[in-house]
Amino acid sequence: MTEETILQIDKDLLRESLSKYTRKAFHILPELDKPRILDVGCGSGVPTMELAKLSNGQIIGLDVNQPSLDRLKRKTEKAGLSDRVKVMKCSMVDMDFPDESFDIIWAEGSIAVIGFKRGLKEWRQFLKPNRFLTVHDEIGDITEKLEQISSCGYDLLEYFILNDDTWWMEYYAPLEKRINEIRIKHANDPKALAVLDEEQREIDMFKKNPGRYCSVFFIMKKR
Repeated sequence: MTEETILQIDKDLLRESLSKYTRKAFHILPELDKPRILDVGCGSGVPTMELAKLSNGQIIGLDVNQPSLDRLKRKTEKAGLSDRVKVMKCSMVDMDFPDESFDIIWAEGSIAVIGFKRGLKEWRQFLKPNRFLTVHDEIGDITEKLEQISSCGYDLLEYFILNDDTWWMEYYAPLEKRINEIRIKHANDPKALAVLDEEQREIDMFKKNPGRYCSVFFIMKKR
């Protein structure tokens, strides 16, 4: 197992510490029986797996990164969830589902790829009437985003913010500690150190401007 793979596994474990916010957002939704859920930009599937635990529905995890999808598939097999969680390699700009296919569309940290307003407009067609979209996005332009939610045909049920202290204490500080542990163990491995340096750069960027890393969950209902 490479150090890059080990660090990715560690990052998944750290990311799971933030799953309580996925649960908080999910519990804002009314209870649905066997919902069809699309997780857009699922990555290695930390939110996807949490959604599987929270619901008794069918879930599609969609992403363009095959290694991440492979990790998610292994997780579903290990958890005995392969019958309810499927993976799909597809760009969010190429989604071609039938109209009104899903009860819930979920997107944590992915809508920025195409832009908040575009995502809301394009994904709306895939939701059944009066069903739900949950987006976890960076906090920038929050007032404008709240206006776009209404103009794009949604009612806002609720939103809540994850501040910079949350991100530092629950993710970046533990990640930095783990990076330093691996760095000591592999001090003579240039390839491993290059991977660690890349991860450290993100942490250093956080330290320089922590407010930039605040984020917000928006929970919406299609009108």
